[in-house]
Amino acid sequence: MLESDEVKTLAEQVETVTLSEMKKEELETFVEFMYSDGTMISPKAKQNVQSLYLAADKYEIPHLRDLCRNEMISSLDMSNALDVLELAQIPFDNGLNEAAFSYVKNNISTIASSEVFKLFVVSNPNLAWEIMKASVSQTSNIYSRACRNCGTYCLYCR
Repeated sequence: MLESDEVKTLAEQVETVTLSEMKKEELETFVEFMYSDGTMISPKAKQNVQSLYLAADKYEIPHLRDLCRNEMISSLDMSNALDVLELAQIPFDNGLNEAAFSYVKNNISTIASSEVFKLFVVSNPNLAWEIMKASVSQTSNIYSRACRNCGTYCLYCR
């Protein structure tokens, strides 16, 4: 049987970890993943994939970080591409950055006209400049290739 001094000593040895950067649902998802078999991300985790990615990086859980990266890449769309691109810079993640950057560049005409992009430009001017530079380069490459049909630099025969 434990004596009161032993119980007190055990209680003093318990460490507390505070995860203030995570909301309750995100923390629950994080803990659920830690106690799962870790082979895939649950539907609930997919809703919190960006915060899980940051937690995986912060707490050095590479497998979770890789799963989150793959999930974000496979679910890139107009509504999240800029957020994912910005997230890829926090700890620089080359694979995530390339996928999000390419998606934004290939859809720049739609993305650039959004209110979200205007805010993105204000908070990420250098990244926005890189996107625009790559988009202009991509557009100029269209004009620098001769048409297979007529041999000129037209846009009509393509």
